[in-house]
Amino acid sequence: MSKKLLRIVEGSGAREAGPVAEEKLLAGKPQQLTEHFFTNAKENFFCGVWSSDAGKWKLSYSEDEFCYIIDGEAVITDAEGHSERVTTGDAFCIPAGFEGSWETIGSVKKFYAIYEE
Repeated sequence: MSKKLLRIVEGSGAREAGPVAEEKLLAGKPQQLTEHFFTNAKENFFCGVWSSDAGKWKLSYSEDEFCYIIDGEAVITDAEGHSERVTTGDAFCIPAGFEGSWETIGSVKKFYAIYEE
């Protein structure tokens, strides 16, 4: 069976919406929307589009994630308190083992690709 190119088209993925988990919250009551487009056969690589409104929550990564900010801005702070502001057009990776926080300023939308061992 041949494999085909999979186009990523907003509105065509499986959607999941809801609040950030209460135990992770640091500020606000942010709502998230994830539109999932692809999972590989080994179920360790995923991609999609994620968005949230204003709020701040704890991060603890077991996976490696590539992110591209489609719209908006956020502040990512590591466990040592070093902060990075990411805005529309920024691309970055968050490595497995990263601990810290994510703060959405207003609203943000990102494309993500996740690899997990």
